[in-house]
Amino acid sequence: MAVQMPTAEQLLEAADEVGLALSDADIASYQGLLKGNIDAYNVVDALPDNLPTVKYPRTPGRFPTPAENTHNAWYVRTSIKGAASGPLKGKRVAVKDNVMLAGVPMMNGNAILEGYVPEVDATIITRLLDAGAEIVGKTHCESYCISGGSHTGAKGPVHNPHRMGYSAGGSSSGSGVVVALGEADMAIGGDQGGSIRMPSAWCGIYGMKPTHGLVPYTGIMPIEVYLDHTGPMTASVADNALMLEAMAGHDGYDPRQYGPTKKVKYSKLLDGGVKDLKIAVVKEGFARPESEADSDAKVQQGIALLKKLGAKVTEVSIPEHLLGPALWVPIGAEGITQTMMFGDGYGLSRQDLYVTSLMDKLHGWQLRANELSETTKLLTVLGVYIRKHHGSRYYGKAVNLGRRVTAAYDAVLAEHDLLVMPTMPLKPTPLPPPDASRELYVKRALEMLNNTCPFDITHHPAMTLPCGLVDGLPIGMMLVGKHYDEATIYRAAAAFEAAGDWKKM
Repeated sequence: MAVQMPTAEQLLEAADEVGLALSDADIASYQGLLKGNIDAYNVVDALPDNLPTVKYPRTPGRFPTPAENTHNAWYVRTSIKGAASGPLKGKRVAVKDNVMLAGVPMMNGNAILEGYVPEVDATIITRLLDAGAEIVGKTHCESYCISGGSHTGAKGPVHNPHRMGYSAGGSSSGSGVVVALGEADMAIGGDQGGSIRMPSAWCGIYGMKPTHGLVPYTGIMPIEVYLDHTGPMTASVADNALMLEAMAGHDGYDPRQYGPTKKVKYSKLLDGGVKDLKIAVVKEGFARPESEADSDAKVQQGIALLKKLGAKVTEVSIPEHLLGPALWVPIGAEGITQTMMFGDGYGLSRQDLYVTSLMDKLHGWQLRANELSETTKLLTVLGVYIRKHHGSRYYGKAVNLGRRVTAAYDAVLAEHDLLVMPTMPLKPTPLPPPDASRELYVKRALEMLNNTCPFDITHHPAMTLPCGLVDGLPIGMMLVGKHYDEATIYRAAAAFEAAGDWKKM
C-alpha cells in the first residue's frame, strides 16, 4: 500500500483543514519539499511488520448453528490446544470477540469489522495457551463494546442464561453466558465502564476487573487507554484466581503497565477466611435513583453473611463515589472518539503493539457510520462536538478530578481492607424489542453502570460475586480492594463462595 505524492488538490484540502492559505507557488514548493518525506513512508511500507509469532496451530473454526447457540452467545466455535501440561490443563476458555486470536474471525460486535481475521494472538491468549488451556471459541460482545446491556451487537441480542428475553449484561455478554451455561470453564472479559463485572453479575458468575495494567491489553481492540482493563470471568473463585495468575504480568508492549512486576500466586492465597477483615459498606452505592430496593436488599443480605463469617463491617460515606459517572463521560466519550474512531482503534503517542491490519480495517469507518450502534453514534457525535468547541480541556479536567475520587477511596481503604456495594443497582432488564425507540435502546445500554464505572477511572481492582436471586434473576455484590491487592478480594470471595449455594442466599 505505497504512499503516493499528494496532488495539488489534495495538498489544498489538507491545508484548508488546518487553516492554511497556500498559493500555487506554495503548492509547488510543498510538493518538492515533501518528496523525501513520502520516500521515508515508502521505506516503512516496504519493510515486514514486526509482530510476535503465533505459537500454537489452529483452524479458523466455524460459525455455530442456531440450535447449538440458543442464547446467541457464541460468534465462532473452535478448538486451539495449548501446552501439553500446565495449571490450566483441561480448562476450556472462551474469548471475548474484541480479543485477537490469530487466524480466527473477529468483528467486535460490529458489521464494519466483519470479515477481519487478525494475524497475531493477544498476549493473554499466548499466556493462557502456555498454561495448558484450550481455546474453545469467540463470544459475542456489544457493538464496539459500548454498552452495558446485551442488545447492540450486529449479530443480534445475547440472552440471559437464567431467562430468555432478558439482558445478560455487557459488553462481555457472550463470555458471561457461556460460563454460566457450562459451555466454557473460563472466559476473557474487557472492562472500561464495568463490562467484566456487569455481565458476570447478571449471569451469576465471578468477574474480576484487575488493577489497571496488571493484565496486558496488548492485542485487544482498545476503547480508551486510561480506561482499558481485561480480566477473568469464571464459574468459581478458584478458577478466577488461577486464570488471573496465568494472564498477569508485564509483556513489554502495553503502556498501561506501570506497576509492580512481581508475579503473585493468587490461587495459593484463597484460604484464611474473612475473620478480622475490615470491610466498608459504601453508603452511596445503595439507594441510587436507578436502584431497585429488592436488589439492594439482596446485597445487604450478602454483607450480613460476610459479617456472620467474621468480617468487621462498617458503613461509610464516600460522596466522591457519586462523581465517578460524571467524570467517566468526558474520558469515555472523548477517548472513544479520538482513540477508537478517528485513531483507527489505537491513536498515537504511546508505546504499543500496533496491529496495522486492524487499523486498516477500521480506517474510513465514516463511509459506513450508519452501521454503528446507537450508543457508539451518540458518544462519537458528543466527542466530535466537544473537541470542536472545547478542545480536550474537559478530558484533562476529568482525569485530574479522578485523582480526587481515587484519594477518597484510598482514604477509606487505609482503614479498611475492602469496600463493598451492589455491582449493579438493578436486576437484569428485559431486552428492548427490535422496534425500540432510540431512547429505550440507549437507556437499556447505559442505565446500570454507575457503581462500576468509577473504578475504571480510579483503577482499583473490583470483583463481582453472585449473592442470590431476585425473581429468578442473579444479583451481584462487588468487592473493591487496594491497588494490586487482588489477593485480599479473592480471600473474601472464596470465603463467601464456600458459605453456601449463592442461588439459595
